[in-house]
Amino acid sequence: MNLHIIENALPNAFTIAVLAAIESLLSCVVADGMINGKHRSDMELVAQGAGNIASALFGGIPATGAIARTAANIKNGGRTPVAGMVHSITLVIVLVVLMPFAGMIPMPTIAAILFIVAYNMCQWRTFVHLIRTAPKSDIIVLFATFILTILFDLVVAIEIGMVLACLLFIKRMSEETHIDGWTYVDDDTPDVDAHLKKLPLQIRVYEITGPLFFGAADAIEHIVVKDFTTCLVLRMRSVPAIDSTAMNALFNLTKVCENKGITLVFSHVNEQPMKVMEKAGFVELVGRKNFCPNISAALAHAEEISI
Repeated sequence: MNLHIIENALPNAFTIAVLAAIESLLSCVVADGMINGKHRSDMELVAQGAGNIASALFGGIPATGAIARTAANIKNGGRTPVAGMVHSITLVIVLVVLMPFAGMIPMPTIAAILFIVAYNMCQWRTFVHLIRTAPKSDIIVLFATFILTILFDLVVAIEIGMVLACLLFIKRMSEETHIDGWTYVDDDTPDVDAHLKKLPLQIRVYEITGPLFFGAADAIEHIVVKDFTTCLVLRMRSVPAIDSTAMNALFNLTKVCENKGITLVFSHVNEQPMKVMEKAGFVELVGRKNFCPNISAALAHAEEISI
C-alpha cells in the first residue's frame, strides 16, 4: 500500500460509495412504501459503511441494499430487521453448502438470470416516466449521465452528473432569492403592489426572501438607497442562511449607508445568519441595538432614528 495506489483507488471508491448509498436509500424508500414504515437514513448509511469497511479487511467487496431482494423479502412476510439477517444467513449457508453444485449450472442458465437481473435493474418504466414528467433541466442531467455511462464509464458519468446537479441546484436556489421593497406613503407608481405596507418617506424597508449565498448575493446590490432616506430596514425573517460572499455584499451596503448618513436596521435575523454576522464582526459594525427581533420593533426603532 502506497500513496500512488490510494490516489488511483479514490475515484472508484468515491463512485462506489455514492452508488451504494443511493441504492440502499432507494431500497429503504421502496420498503417504506410497501410496509408503510419510516426508515432512518443516517443509521442505514453508517451501518452500511461500517459493514463494507469490515468486509474489505477480509477481502470482501462492497455490498448495498438490493431493491429486488428487499421486495421479495417483504412479499414473503419480512417486516423487521431480523428478516434481513435471516436472509443473509440463508445466503451464507447456500454459498457454503451448495457451492459444489453451482458448477453444474449451465452457462446459458446463468446468462438468462443475468439478463433478467439487468432488465429489472434498468427500470425503464421509471426512465420513461421521468422523461415525460420531469423538468427539462433534470432531463438534460439524466441524459448527460446516461450517455457518459455508455461512452466512458460509470466513474466519469457520476462525477459529471453530480457537478451538473450541483450547478442546477445553485441556479434554482438563486432564483428563489429575491428582495422586495415596501411602498412609500406618497408613492404613486402604477405598478406598485397594493398589498405592500405604507411607510414614511424617509424610511426604506426591504424584505429579503431565500438564502443569501454566492449565487444570489448580487441581489443585495439592487437595494436602492435614496438621498432623502434616513433609515434602511432589512427584514430577514425568510433568510435561512448566508455565506461569506453575501456578507461582503452587506459590508459594501453598510459603507454606502455610512457615506450617505443612513442608519441600517435589521429585523428578525435567523440563527445561522446571526452567527455568521457575529463572527465577521458585522454586528459590532452596525451596532447590536440596530438588530430587532421583529418588524414592529424595527419600524419603531427606525421612527425614533428618523425623528
